[in-house]
Amino acid sequence: MAEVLVFHHGYGLTAGVRDFAEQLRRAGHTVHAADLYEGQVFDRLEEGIAYAENAGFDTVTARGVAAAEGLPAELVYVGFSLGVLPAQKLAQTRPGAKGALLLEACVPLSEFGAAWPQDVPVQIHGMDADPFFAGEGDADAARAIVETATDAELFLYPGDRHLFTDSSLPSYDEQTATQVHQRVLGFLDRIK
Repeated sequence: MAEVLVFHHGYGLTAGVRDFAEQLRRAGHTVHAADLYEGQVFDRLEEGIAYAENAGFDTVTARGVAAAEGLPAELVYVGFSLGVLPAQKLAQTRPGAKGALLLEACVPLSEFGAAWPQDVPVQIHGMDADPFFAGEGDADAARAIVETATDAELFLYPGDRHLFTDSSLPSYDEQTATQVHQRVLGFLDRIK
């Protein structure tokens, strides 16, 4: 079983992100859920992003890196949208990473000044018409990782929703989120 560190999206550590973590626990994995917003959860994405902008995206990412300190190096990092920043940074730069699951976002490899580590498998999930994922370059960044990494998969789902995997948000898409969950569990099951 894998040990996993989950990073939330721009709303904060919502009930849906907590539920995702709990589903992984029920499947037998050890799961830690980091709180990048110091206990704050927002009702609107714009409010959460404003909080992140005010704190600084570097600060939010640093909080994620700090959450990994004291945990084993052999982690799988899971990021939802904004949470991809610390998840991808740690997967790219922290020795010992066992894998990365990047949900609904991806940043260029150059963001963290390193190529994708050849021994770190990665799955990236997003909707093909999501204005954030498809419209802001994340899908292109994901394709670049898939082209250069040894073990990388990109799953594009039909639709235009962002944060479709969070069961506590109106943007939730149960059918697609179920597919993501099954693929995530398959990914984690092969981590040694």
